[in-house]
Amino acid sequence: MTDAIRAEGLVKRFGPTTALAGVDLAVEQGTVLGVLGPNGAGKTTAVRILATLLRADEGHAEVGGYDVHREAAAVRRLIGVTGQYASVDEDLSANENLMMIGRLLGFSRRAARARGAELLERFELTEAANRALKGYSGGMRRRLDLAASLVGRPAVLFLDEPTTGLDPHSRNQVWAMVRDLLADGVTVLLTTQYLEEADQLADRITVIDKGRVAADGRPDELKRQTGGQTLQLLPHDPRDAEKAARILADLTGSAPGRNTDTGLLTVPVEDPVVLSAVVRRLDDAGILADELALRLPSLDEVFLALTGHASESEVAA
Repeated sequence: MTDAIRAEGLVKRFGPTTALAGVDLAVEQGTVLGVLGPNGAGKTTAVRILATLLRADEGHAEVGGYDVHREAAAVRRLIGVTGQYASVDEDLSANENLMMIGRLLGFSRRAARARGAELLERFELTEAANRALKGYSGGMRRRLDLAASLVGRPAVLFLDEPTTGLDPHSRNQVWAMVRDLLADGVTVLLTTQYLEEADQLADRITVIDKGRVAADGRPDELKRQTGGQTLQLLPHDPRDAEKAARILADLTGSAPGRNTDTGLLTVPVEDPVVLSAVVRRLDDAGILADELALRLPSLDEVFLALTGHASESEVAA
């Protein structure tokens, strides 16, 4: 599969500050790359370079096979961009916003109206189509902003922290829309601070920290890079917790952690075969478990292991 986006050695400086220090990115056609990192990591700078809004000091980048500097006009015909904050005009209605964008893209009045109506229906905004955006909720504005970026039917879409500030319901709506775009064959580069968002949507994840790529791979690959699996055990009877903890320690060689609120016991394991041994020992001891499972590390744990600090979303929580 060919790469719809490729960047090699991107460097960007703002005075004494190096925003990007040699970043490589690759996004296969029809997939989602999640670019993950805290505020100030360089995510938005990378998007601005790829979207022809900013020129790199060093390095090379192509979108759809076109050089983002030498062939910027061709790149712009291929892409759509949704930034961190809604860029639509609050004094206009949704209909008027989409009509204006269609006309700016060279659509006839009839074609612009038809495309706008199609997108308003797709993003469930038809009933509010003639209302000024001042009365829209944050989720409705974000959906319209996403619709606006699709007026020109882009082959490549840049989503720069598209769900920042949204409530969980609105965030899930945006996620569903991104999945629909993938089904249409659109390539998506998604920057986010939300680890769950990257885990939900991305085929691959690139972790950027302090202007450099800290890791790159599929979500499951990154999780495996941080070590083995974690065994989780929740005894049915809280009075069995100490005995269950001793069994886990005996079989794994590590003292399990315990969540004082839930009673959940967790311990790292290198060999998944230990799970069957735990089941036998619990059965011999007459201990019932409400939960017993192996899991890979979470992306929060991956981020901490790769960068040495928690993610922005974890700190905010």
